[in-house]
Order: sequence, then structure tokens, then C-alpha cells
Amino acid sequence: MKIAISGNAGTGKSTLAKKLAKKLGYNYHGMGNIQRKIAKQHGLTIVELGELEKKDSSIDNEIDEMQKKIGETKDNFVIDSWLSAHFIPDAYKIFLYGDIEERAKRIYNSSRKREVEKYGTLNEAISSIQQREKTNRERWIKFYGFDFLDKKNYDFFIDTSGKTPNEVLDLIYNKVNPRL
Repeated sequence: MKIAISGNAGTGKSTLAKKLAKKLGYNYHGMGNIQRKIAKQHGLTIVELGELEKKDSSIDNEIDEMQKKIGETKDNFVIDSWLSAHFIPDAYKIFLYGDIEERAKRIYNSSRKREVEKYGTLNEAISSIQQREKTNRERWIKFYGFDFLDKKNYDFFIDTSGKTPNEVLDLIYNKVNPRL
């Protein structure tokens, strides 16, 4: 089974994808980690990389091809990516969403660990999240005709607000387990 986890920034996509992959004994693929590596290589923040990607499609193309290849050649994996629902259409597609302040707090608190995402204040994190999602959404609608926020593109939606990662994991597992 192929499981694609998408959603808003700060909803726990990577954390949940890793936990679900481990619980199922599946492989995990994280496209956000790849983007952060590319941003670091260019000496950019993740938001600045998004702005660069508007002008230079080669970065998007590289990441897109990686996702397509994973979807075409592998099985029994969990992937977290904003575009996995588009590039791996035969996956079971999950979308995570949540309160903007709670998402920003998660990112703000984890930004100490992320070299390309540093925020001085919570308001900076909120502003950055909103800008990043807006920039990416516009780009993806323009290039792919795909709106990652359109719920028709997903099989299951979860509001992660006020929930622990394990609570969300249980919700996802209970939804996918009967399909295994």
C-alpha cells in the first residue's frame, strides 16, 4: 500500500509519516527534508527557496521526478509531501490541517533544530507559514493545475489541533488498517 501524507505546514506531516511507516513496517520518504537540503546548499531559507522555485523550475522538476519514481517503482511506503497526492495518484491520500497559531508554535519551537527555518518570534513564524503556503499554492496551481488545499484531492482529513502525534497516528492507523 502507498500512503501519501500532505497538509499544511506545522501539522506534523513528517512526524506522523515516520511513525506510521514504523508501525506498518513500511519505508518512509520525506520530501520536505530534501527541500531543506537544497535550501541549505543554496544558502537560502525554505521561504527563499520557494521564491527561487517560482523563477527556476529545475528544483521543482528534480523533486517531482523523485516523487514520481518512488510512486512508480516502490510499494508499501509512507511519503510526506505537499504534492504527493498529485504525483502518486494511486496512494491513499491523507491531508492534515490545523489552527495556524498552533502550527506556528510547532514550527517556531522546532526551528532551533532546522538550519533553514529560524524565527525570532511566533508572529514571524505565522507570517512565514502563510507566505510559504501562498507562494507554493500559486506555483502549483500554475504549473500543475493542482491545488494542494482542495479537499477533493484526498481520501481522509484530520485536524491535528489539540492532538498529540500519537492521537493522530491512531486516527490514521484505524483508517488505513482495514485497507491493508
